[in-house]
Amino acid sequence: MKPTILLIEDDASIRRFLRASLVTQGFELLEAGTGREGLALAASRVPDVVLLDLGLPDMEGIEVIQQLRTWSKMPIIVLSARGQERDKVANLDAGADDYLTKPFGVGELLARIRVALRKALPAEEGKPEAMYSLGRITVDFERRLVFRGPEEVHLTPIEYKLLAVLIKHRGKVVTHRQLLKEVWGPSHIEQNPYLRIFILNLRRKLEDDPARPQYLLTEPGVGYRLRED
Repeated sequence: MKPTILLIEDDASIRRFLRASLVTQGFELLEAGTGREGLALAASRVPDVVLLDLGLPDMEGIEVIQQLRTWSKMPIIVLSARGQERDKVANLDAGADDYLTKPFGVGELLARIRVALRKALPAEEGKPEAMYSLGRITVDFERRLVFRGPEEVHLTPIEYKLLAVLIKHRGKVVTHRQLLKEVWGPSHIEQNPYLRIFILNLRRKLEDDPARPQYLLTEPGVGYRLRED
């Protein structure tokens, strides 16, 4: 079956452009020009991925995210001309899975959609993954071991937990606040210096060139993203 994409976008020219791009790639596309129409389609058709513009004529995009999150975990990718840090953080914290700033390349959008579709697949019989590999990095979750190439990398408990959270959300932007909450707990959500230090340490241990990371990517002012092949 074709994956179904719901595009909530009031600009007809952008809808035409994305329609041509997505349909030729084998997706079924649903289109909505308002937030309310998009919410109705989401409820009736239950798409695999939602592409959401923030500047809708009847409601703010963040309201659409909040309403969808009351009943669904379907992946939501924000497509917006608003590139300010506060807009990205607010919408990601509200429940969006990813955020692309207009203008964007179709290739990057398709890659983000593929990541969202992979992440939405249920784990086989509820079994958590035992191994994870990305480039030269391999993580054995059952034995709690991390390797860079053939060599074992010794991580502190916090470094290991931080890496595990990034792997869980791989391909997605994870905000500073979300990382701090999942790794250190709710009482540390304002302690950004902790996060920068541990990310630097992880890069030194896992990246070929920590100054130009290939795996642990920074989303400036927003958070971090683990690259997904």
